[in-house]
Amino acid sequence: MPVMAGMRINTKSEKTKVARGGVMEFLLANHPLDCPICDQGGECDLQDISEVYGYRQSRFFEFKRGVEDKNFGPLVKTTMTRCIHCTRCVRFSEEVAGEFSLGTTGRGRGTEIGTYIENLLTHELSANIIDLCPVGALTNLPYAFKARPWELKSTHSIDVFEPIIPSIQIDSRGAEVMRILPRVNEEVNEEWISDKSRFAFDGVKRQRLNVPMIRGKNGEYTDIKWDEALTIAAEKLSSENPAYISAIIGDTADCESIVSLKDLMNRIGVENLNLKSDGLKLDPTFRSGYLMNSRLRGVEDADLLLLIGTNPKIESPVFNARIRKAVVKNNLQVGLIGSSCDLTYEYDHLGVSPKTIIDLLDGKSPFCSKISNVRNFFNFSPKCQ
Repeated sequence: MPVMAGMRINTKSEKTKVARGGVMEFLLANHPLDCPICDQGGECDLQDISEVYGYRQSRFFEFKRGVEDKNFGPLVKTTMTRCIHCTRCVRFSEEVAGEFSLGTTGRGRGTEIGTYIENLLTHELSANIIDLCPVGALTNLPYAFKARPWELKSTHSIDVFEPIIPSIQIDSRGAEVMRILPRVNEEVNEEWISDKSRFAFDGVKRQRLNVPMIRGKNGEYTDIKWDEALTIAAEKLSSENPAYISAIIGDTADCESIVSLKDLMNRIGVENLNLKSDGLKLDPTFRSGYLMNSRLRGVEDADLLLLIGTNPKIESPVFNARIRKAVVKNNLQVGLIGSSCDLTYEYDHLGVSPKTIIDLLDGKSPFCSKISNVRNFFNFSPKCQ
């Protein structure tokens, strides 16, 4: 029932307490007693609510049902017997992410959450259903059975994998990062983060080359010792002409490593040096050039959005979800200049060449009629605002 002016709502009456207890009794009728082995233990909404509103003894004595676990991919661990059919994961996938991959099948006692036809969750925001699930039906698969929430130290930070720099919470135990969670920031990421932001942190310790390797004549790699590798590298560098040697280092390397590589190359006479970066340059002359004029939240108030040379679904999934919300709720019109792609919402594809931008400036594009009729215009480009 919608809340309206003049209503008097009593949330602590005896009738309310009995009703809440009855609802909890139904929710727990088929829920297994997995709390000691459940990864959601200690931060489970169902645990907390049942402690406050639940009865100490149930009136249901039937056998609890069992549901087969689903394979959602390498990120989300499923224990569907615990599912209480709140459909939070379904509504998030459809309304926020724009991916119609999850749904319910069956009726009554036979209801199940699944993907209809067996497939994986492949959209860039799929792991947010882990945070939304109020029970232990959907949990973090790489984090499974690693730690309990009371063992972790939480640190507020920001995410560097996403262009809009979402707010995140880093949970660590000792010197090891155990997991990354989103932090509510309505101005930037609301309460979502991308799968890359959530799981990329363990790339510094998993599937890494721990020992040097050398390629044989058949193209197969074999392990060698460090002194052998350094000797081979020194021989190769000293035997080659410095004019044919170049050094490349990534822009995420620390300054000491960059200077050390430069000193080494200069000592052997190599001048071909390159600091690998994406070439992104922002002009700091005007403040609006790096603040995105009306800020990220301004896209929800805009009438028209023009995307130039970008695919926000891949480059910034969290911001793409905000665009989708504006399209659905505020009828935002979107135009795209660049390669056609699936953005989870409808848009006008204007072209792929720079001539399209010239036509827009000269008023020759059909899209100009929409631009002339808008009040709040929002431009999103990776290199110019």
